[in-house]
Amino acid sequence: MYRKRLPRWLKKKIPDLKAIKDMEKMLRDHNLHTVCESALCPNLGECFHRKTATFMILGNTCTRNCSFCVVKKGKPLPLDENEPKNIAKVVNLLKLSHVVITSVTRDDLEDGGANQFVDCIKEIKRIKPNPSIEVLIPDFSGNFNNLNMVLAYFPDVLNHNIETVSRLYPEIRPGADYNMSLRILEKAKKYSKSIIVKSGFMVGLGEKWDEILDLLKDLSNTGCDIVTIGQYLQPSKNHTPIYKFYNPDEFVDLKRIALNMGIKYIESGPFVRSSYKASDALKYFKNSKFQ
Repeated sequence: MYRKRLPRWLKKKIPDLKAIKDMEKMLRDHNLHTVCESALCPNLGECFHRKTATFMILGNTCTRNCSFCVVKKGKPLPLDENEPKNIAKVVNLLKLSHVVITSVTRDDLEDGGANQFVDCIKEIKRIKPNPSIEVLIPDFSGNFNNLNMVLAYFPDVLNHNIETVSRLYPEIRPGADYNMSLRILEKAKKYSKSIIVKSGFMVGLGEKWDEILDLLKDLSNTGCDIVTIGQYLQPSKNHTPIYKFYNPDEFVDLKRIALNMGIKYIESGPFVRSSYKASDALKYFKNSKFQ
């Protein structure tokens, strides 16, 4: 992680190196990738210590070139047909009760990788007892048939990150479309009441406070159930610089505002990432009036 001088609230304890090495060995033995590693997540040590990880399917090379993201870009390798079975094996070994699967964007594939998501869901649903399943999907280039393909296998949580405010999309997310991402969330929410819909974004990319509020209103209007808000950390000097470090009180304010807008569950904090403590949100919905 490229380090600009960090405020005190963005300091992490030294991670459990043995836990990291053990998890890395298990993943490599099964030819699997995680977004935790590929995106240089600051929570990797904590999550690997708890024996959790967010699986990243469709390889580890993305066809997009988002300026905030350190995941490798370029020409992807062919799909690994064993990937879904290998994920199920590792889920079994780790005894996960909640499984999070994301992917690189694969604009080179006609289905955008939707069938690989489906195969992963199928394999995990064979595990007894059944873990809950959360999928963090790309935009499938706006092809809603591919979205419906994934929804038809009823993941417990359908996540698609909005990432940043509308004004910054041309710079931060070239190749993506803000309104299209909102439509994905809206269509997922309308597909079935049994599927919880989730999104997330970063702050510190140059957005204004009023733009964040507009973004939260847009997410609320889609019916989005869960929103995660975290601090952007610049992964290298070649990526978008950090324009602002939001302090913990500002994250508390954003959580309060979002809840008042009708979003049911918010994770908001400097180290919050899309999949961070994802099972906690699902437990909330299972134990609340909203399900």
